[in-house]
Amino acid sequence: MTENPGSWSISRRRALQLSGGVAAVGAVQLPARAAPAGNQVVLREGTNFMVSVSADGKWLAFDLVTAIWVTPAAGGTSRRLTDDLQDATRPRWSPDGKWIVFQSYRDGNFHLWSIRPDGSGLRQLTSGRYDHREPHVTPDGRSIVFSSDRGGSYGIHRLDLASGAIAALTDEASEEGEPAVSPDGTKVAFTVDTTSIVELDLATGARTTLVAAQTGISVFGPSYSPAGKLAYVRLTGPTCDLVVDGKQVTTGKDVFALPPSWASDLFYTADGTVRRYHLGGGHSVVPFAATVPVTSKRPRPKTPDLESAGKRAVRGIAGPTVSPDGKSLAFRALNALWIATDGHPRKLVADGYFNSDPDFSPDGKKLLYASDRDGTADLWLHDLGSGEDTKLSSLPGAQTAPRFSPDGRQIAYQDQDGIAWALDLASGQVRRLTPTLFQPGRVSWSRDGRTLVLAAVKPFSKRFREGTSQLLYVDVATGALEYVEPMPFRSLATRGDDGPVFSPDGTHLAFVVESLLYVVPVDARGRFTGEPRAITSEVTDSPVWQDDRTLIYLSNGKLRRTTITGGRAETIRLDLQYRRATINQHVTIHAGALWDGRATTLRRDVDVVLDGSRIAAVRPHHGRADVDASGLTVMPGLIDAHNHWHLRGRAWGARQGNLWLAYGITTTRSPGDPAYQMQETREALVSGALRGPRYFATGEAIDGSRVYYNFMRPTLSLRQLGLELDRVEGLAYDLVKTYVRLPIEYQRRAIAFVHQLGLRLSSHYLYPAEHLGMDGMEHTGATNRLGYSHTVSRLGRAYADVVTLFTRAGLSVTPTLFNSTMAHVDDPSLLTDRRTTTLYPSWEYDALMAEVNTARGPAGVTTRELLRGNVDMVLRIHRGGGLVISGTDTPLDNMAVSLHANLRSMVAGGFTPYEALTTATRNPARWLNLQDKLGAVKPGAQADLSFVVGDPLADIRAAAAVEQVMIAGKLHTVDDLLAPYATPVVHTANAPQPLTRDQAHAHDDTYWWHEPEWLHRLCCEG
Repeated sequence: MTENPGSWSISRRRALQLSGGVAAVGAVQLPARAAPAGNQVVLREGTNFMVSVSADGKWLAFDLVTAIWVTPAAGGTSRRLTDDLQDATRPRWSPDGKWIVFQSYRDGNFHLWSIRPDGSGLRQLTSGRYDHREPHVTPDGRSIVFSSDRGGSYGIHRLDLASGAIAALTDEASEEGEPAVSPDGTKVAFTVDTTSIVELDLATGARTTLVAAQTGISVFGPSYSPAGKLAYVRLTGPTCDLVVDGKQVTTGKDVFALPPSWASDLFYTADGTVRRYHLGGGHSVVPFAATVPVTSKRPRPKTPDLESAGKRAVRGIAGPTVSPDGKSLAFRALNALWIATDGHPRKLVADGYFNSDPDFSPDGKKLLYASDRDGTADLWLHDLGSGEDTKLSSLPGAQTAPRFSPDGRQIAYQDQDGIAWALDLASGQVRRLTPTLFQPGRVSWSRDGRTLVLAAVKPFSKRFREGTSQLLYVDVATGALEYVEPMPFRSLATRGDDGPVFSPDGTHLAFVVESLLYVVPVDARGRFTGEPRAITSEVTDSPVWQDDRTLIYLSNGKLRRTTITGGRAETIRLDLQYRRATINQHVTIHAGALWDGRATTLRRDVDVVLDGSRIAAVRPHHGRADVDASGLTVMPGLIDAHNHWHLRGRAWGARQGNLWLAYGITTTRSPGDPAYQMQETREALVSGALRGPRYFATGEAIDGSRVYYNFMRPTLSLRQLGLELDRVEGLAYDLVKTYVRLPIEYQRRAIAFVHQLGLRLSSHYLYPAEHLGMDGMEHTGATNRLGYSHTVSRLGRAYADVVTLFTRAGLSVTPTLFNSTMAHVDDPSLLTDRRTTTLYPSWEYDALMAEVNTARGPAGVTTRELLRGNVDMVLRIHRGGGLVISGTDTPLDNMAVSLHANLRSMVAGGFTPYEALTTATRNPARWLNLQDKLGAVKPGAQADLSFVVGDPLADIRAAAAVEQVMIAGKLHTVDDLLAPYATPVVHTANAPQPLTRDQAHAHDDTYWWHEPEWLHRLCCEG
């Protein structure tokens, strides 16, 4: 049954307005580019900013808050040269002092620009899809030497200003950056892999090592004095110092790892200030005063609905697949597997476990899927005639995302390390098909079964992790690999359910690029024989073939159908609805003690009266109670405000929900997950089909031209940005995250649009995000397109600019204290807690223990110092009136236990237990605009409660001593939560084992990026 698509939604019209496609009437109102008078702060300190001195020594240029400023070298008032949208950093003066060159991310790639010191003459010098960074003007003023990934890795290049011609000066496999030209113009010094400094003779091409690599030492920013002496910055564990002519000239300073700059004296940045080093003498501070606009008022978001119980159409259709005859559709929804014919779905598998990724057998009689019902994800087969389920694998690790070979004799699947394997059904033997890959997409078989194709990332360089999501072809017999871009410099939309997918006859591939469905003719091996062609114009996800010429896909939660000719799409009816799970009860809880989420002390001997899912009253105890917690402290359930359910969701399975609850975490907020996996889980939790905490979430974060994670959306045009925001409204996201390489102009438009939807946004950036109206920043200093943060130094420290902007602007910060591993070193009790040992998959538990053991060694000295700096930053923000909301970035950090490690680290760093607990209760509830519903125990609030042993206001460790937990009035004991996974998992003997950390590092250097996702905390490194 089909229906015609309805009229365009408001969001679709606004989507076109973003790209200028609709008249201005009713268009999205963009924020002003300058703050009203009075909404300003004067910054006298900066974090991780770079200074450059003019040749005459009279003027300084620096890059505070991603803008170029000039100030007298003697100190004084600073003058801003570039606006927010320019996103300008790394300034360098021309030899004559008449212009300044800098790198700018204005158009979505780093390019070189120049400007005069009076702010006139702004000029773009490079363009294109490669990055051009770290400029340095030659002494004759005719050329600029810079670093770029134009050659497949970062190398040193020279731009001739007269002709615009670019020539490579180096062409090595190593990563070369931060070039500096000698005073006579004959040599260039640069870093190599940030471990050594090499000098290149421009006449002979000879290379000389000036600073040799040493284990545990990183070097940055070589700079020549007028006399040819070399200065640079050296990072060694928890210290970062300035070195001049081979001698360390600073001690105990937080020297920023950026190039110093010479005139007669040496200028550098450290401890939040510009400093001047007099050769043979001392150091002095150069004062500056930079006035920066602040946006302190933000629109109030709409209040999320926590109680309505009316029928809702299911939008969370995950992993759809079509039967060989094209008549039936199988998919995951509401924590079950379904089959639908003629729009009428029938539930096939629904046992409370994580059953996912269905695939029809070639004869159409059986359904293959993955399930964790026996402890970890195994392969199962469901007989569509008898309803019988048969287990196909009992291998160590997780077997996920399975696909039948065309002859039905093999099953290709992927494990927790990103390795694809083939299971031979006759023998039960498995064979490795691919090396470990970073978050690869699901495989698709060619018709002859000789080739696999899947989505995989290929970075541009080792220096910066981002690249494009490409088609990876695998020769099934030999394992030979070939990467192919879908189109030049363009990415597959995600590495999840967006293809590539072979047509049944093997003559076409389908995939999604920039949220549109493309098809391309291919040969038997899947190689293109023509150009890819878009066949949809609406937001498109999860394509599957119905027959050789027809495709089904998802668009904002609706199943749609089109042909390879791109005709008018039609909607496929799916009669599937759900309701919110409700509880009809009037219950009294007798609490021995109560922390209500507001008071600084406990109340004793209290009754909490529930009416359904809500708290009806909180009163002194009297009479009989239905729940006896007289020996426990009742407190609000905790909120983890940064996690990613589906980053490893297939491998973790249903146990992650139990684990969060077992540690008293009743609400989670995800700033990035695969859209339909997210939507399915949201609906499953609301309907009661899945056990776990509340889940406020967004789909894929909106990224720029390059990506790394599989759930980031590469966005290359304003029209595409409109499609991405159409999905936000169509799937009713709870929030939006813009990611690392989205240009400022796109971020500005996204903020305006999302605020009109009544939602909030977050990103990795403080400025200019706060001025544009952004609502929050994730991490203290996370992955940044610069390769370093402007909110924390390499030593984890933040300065007054950061604290002032957070406290004055009011946007939140989610610390995600990765270095809180030290809390487990200091108190390992959570490592041996039965909740951890029972609910962690074995490979995740091994990784947790390996991480803690590393922190117990010499590396722990640096980890502890970084943690000290991070906690100091958020404590100053918190006590300055800023909004700190605790989050962990799990599973990149350790599921559930990391929230308690964060809280314990905050208390060890100066927070009171009360202050720390508010960051995981009241504050994130306020961010969600649910401050009266969550994070509090009071009448009208939801009954999301944690029952703990001890007083968490006196001892923060008590917050983890959970005996029972309640969500929306439903009570769970820890024993109940552990029971489904309490039986030890039995695996096939002599089977492939999950990779150890050492094995994961030992990969083929040809494919240096082939590493499992868990090997690095890439979200927050750099």
